[in-house]
Amino acid sequence: MNWTEVKIYTTTQGIEPLTAGLMNIGIKGFVVEDAADFDNFLKETTPHWDYIDEELMNRMEGCETNVKIYVADNAQGMEELTAVRSLLNTLREQDTEQEYGRLTLETGSVDEEDWSTAWQKYYHTVKIGKNLVVRPQWEEYTAQDNEVVLTLNPGMAFGTGTHHTTSLCMELLEKYLSPEDTVLDVGCGSGILAITAALLGAKKIIGCDIDEVAVKVAGENAALNHVEERISFHRGDLTSQVEGSFQVIVANIVADVIIRLCDDVTRYLAPNGIFIASGIIDERREDVLAAMEKQGIEVIEERANGGWVALACKAK
Repeated sequence: MNWTEVKIYTTTQGIEPLTAGLMNIGIKGFVVEDAADFDNFLKETTPHWDYIDEELMNRMEGCETNVKIYVADNAQGMEELTAVRSLLNTLREQDTEQEYGRLTLETGSVDEEDWSTAWQKYYHTVKIGKNLVVRPQWEEYTAQDNEVVLTLNPGMAFGTGTHHTTSLCMELLEKYLSPEDTVLDVGCGSGILAITAALLGAKKIIGCDIDEVAVKVAGENAALNHVEERISFHRGDLTSQVEGSFQVIVANIVADVIIRLCDDVTRYLAPNGIFIASGIIDERREDVLAAMEKQGIEVIEERANGGWVALACKAK
């Protein structure tokens, strides 16, 4: 398998929130180069050395704090890379004091302007659950009996159906969503879950995401599937701009954000409504369950795949 090195630029103060966020999205291996460490090294050791390699000096003096990760050269790797972009957008929103640096990523294989076309190398039609099919916009596909086909161009937004977190959510939507339901999609990304809900018969869907690019991409994908009249997307943090109640709330984000969402979800969940939560790595499962229990949210079904957990829940 081929791997792509990705370098994320930050500051010494940004290392901890960045690496914690990477672990939350399932990236557990990374290399940290901290400019502060290099500065300390030079101050502490230079007086005691007669000679320091010039190349080493140049590398250290020109270092900008960064975190390096490696993603596979396949569809799963592209999903991880897109999740990292979303994470960086979230950190920028949180960094009100401008302490985390520029929070940009650098990779030799995928430039920002080439993101949409880069997907075409990796992303192909995939069947999910019993009857759901996700078709990239650039591929032809003829639906078989009872299949529900969703057409997607992910662009720079997370959610293609190839990542376990997304496919688990889609399976649970297929099982629990009823025609005429109202749906809230928190952290909508590419819009894949909101559009899935619409194609399964939901009458009204609201999707929100902190990433302005994701909101734009989600709207374009809704139009591709001719369901834009039943879906509205807006930019916002969690439920900050949401009113009303919903028969289904779906959140494919990360454990820490789901834990925050638990404080509010029962206010927006209709009686006997279903809350579907995914994006939870195995190691954070117990933390999420504890937060749900505290807020009176009962898990009625749990599914797992590839180190990820998805939960279908009801309010007690």
